[in-house]
Amino acid sequence: MMHPALQVSGLTSGYKSSVVLRDLSLVVNAGEALALLGKNGMGKSTLLKSIMGFLPKRQGVVRLGAHDISRMAPHRICRAGLGYAAQEQALFADLSVRDNLSLGLDKEEAFDERFEPVASLFPVFKSRLKQLAGSLSGGEQKMLLVARTLMARPAVMLFDEITEGLQPTVIQAIATALKWERKERGTAMLLVEQNVGFALDVADRYLVLKQGEVVDDGSTAHETATGKILQHLRV
Repeated sequence: MMHPALQVSGLTSGYKSSVVLRDLSLVVNAGEALALLGKNGMGKSTLLKSIMGFLPKRQGVVRLGAHDISRMAPHRICRAGLGYAAQEQALFADLSVRDNLSLGLDKEEAFDERFEPVASLFPVFKSRLKQLAGSLSGGEQKMLLVARTLMARPAVMLFDEITEGLQPTVIQAIATALKWERKERGTAMLLVEQNVGFALDVADRYLVLKQGEVVDDGSTAHETATGKILQHLRV
């Protein structure tokens, strides 16, 4: 039996007494990229933090492949094969580029082999492995965050507003990297985004989240996708 890459069923979650997500369900199929869109404060980042175990789940089940990861600790969820590029600063500024890239590896000996394709996608890092991550520009730090996720080679990747505040050239570099990852490795992805163009470029399907609930979904290839999503973002 083929299991979805990631399945969220009946998830209710939030912060202390505040409920943000209400009975939310979604599926990311094997090899698929799903974009989750919506205005600020609608629960998108809360969903990713709940999936990763950083927020407690009041009810619901999260499965990674055939495995129930609902009650697992974040570090165990990562080891099980779920990669997470957070919206907040998630790099170690006082460590080198190489050290940050190595954090997702089980063995340091795997670095050269893992870095070779990543260096082709983000050539800026080829000669800057010894540079401190904190001295990189904002766009370079975002690319490093994506590169670190690719280095780990998880089964499913979660990206939280990875394009926020970036220049078009950097956004394009990230889009190229994610599309390469899907084509070459068949990695499933869940992308939380407000950049509609980027989301539709990278993803196969989209969901729109409003007040913690899914209010619309569809194929990114459909001619009405952009208009429908923008309408939700305006209201």
